[in-house]
Amino acid sequence: MKNTKEMRTWLDDLQLNHPLVIAGPCSAETENQVLKIAHELKDTDVNYYRAGIWKPRTRPGNFEGVGALGLKWLQKVKEETGLKTATEVANRTHVELALEHDIDLLWIGARSTVSPFIVQEIADALKGTDKIVLVKNPVNPDLPLWLGAIERLNSADIKNLGVIHRGFSTYEKSKYRNNPEWQIAIELQTRFPDLPLINDPSHITGKRDMIFDVSQTALDLNFDGLMIETHVDPDNAWSDAAQQVTPDRLVQIMQDLRIRKETDPEADYNNQLNNLRAQIDVVDHQLIELLGKRMKVADGIGQLKKQKNVAVLQSKRWNEILGKMVLEGSDNGLSEEFVLRLFKAIHQESINHQEKIINK
Repeated sequence: MKNTKEMRTWLDDLQLNHPLVIAGPCSAETENQVLKIAHELKDTDVNYYRAGIWKPRTRPGNFEGVGALGLKWLQKVKEETGLKTATEVANRTHVELALEHDIDLLWIGARSTVSPFIVQEIADALKGTDKIVLVKNPVNPDLPLWLGAIERLNSADIKNLGVIHRGFSTYEKSKYRNNPEWQIAIELQTRFPDLPLINDPSHITGKRDMIFDVSQTALDLNFDGLMIETHVDPDNAWSDAAQQVTPDRLVQIMQDLRIRKETDPEADYNNQLNNLRAQIDVVDHQLIELLGKRMKVADGIGQLKKQKNVAVLQSKRWNEILGKMVLEGSDNGLSEEFVLRLFKAIHQESINHQEKIINK
């Protein structure tokens, strides 16, 4: 993969004094709606005007977008407001039509990213383009699948790449529409620190009153920008009404967000930071040692179960542990979500240890 600093050039070239902002309706509904929103956003810090033209819906019968007609509306947006335009593409035909209508930024949606066939078709259609192409994370929490999509586009000599973090589906109950799974986005950021990373708080939250908090978290984690769905009449939007904000609310969100410094040069800050990090290193070492000890106990349990021909999984015992740990975690300032994720991972490792012993 090429040096990611080359990929960041398009973002650097914008010379922004604030995070990148991509905003506009979930769906283009009518020409009047598209233009009205655009005119309300033209004198704000919005850099790209987004609108869904083709809308992949989970079930048939729902509004699936106005189709290619909406691209002409986006052309009018650029002519009348000067805003650059953005839309989602999901196949070669979408790409060709978007390029014909001079759309400035294209993104590949979460449902498309899961399919290497679809991504390759889009990459072939975009080969050598200087358009900005962003890749949303796949629906499921699969970092290699996300990286694979980026690599396919990079191999097609697409010069201006970036990614959009829009959260991940889960069968478990959550306050989010799509769990952020921040650690996956952080891992991608760690591997490719110069690949522009955009957060989509609208799809993560599914609720407009949560957008500010998720946006702030993203900026605290050094994301480069935000994609926020914006509509003049959100409650009556034809798709995803609950997660869209008005242009006025978008402006307020942007004003209220705090932009953090990457670091501070003061010696006192760095001395304190290094001291605290040293303490974390010690505790992390202790955690690994404790987990190793726990797995040795699990090995002993595995030996005993093997001798007595007892099944590895003991659901009643597991549920007792989980309930107790959630309560103890709360007493120690740990969220239920974190404790559940942690102990499920520990439990799975314990099962793996016991299965190896029983199946020897």
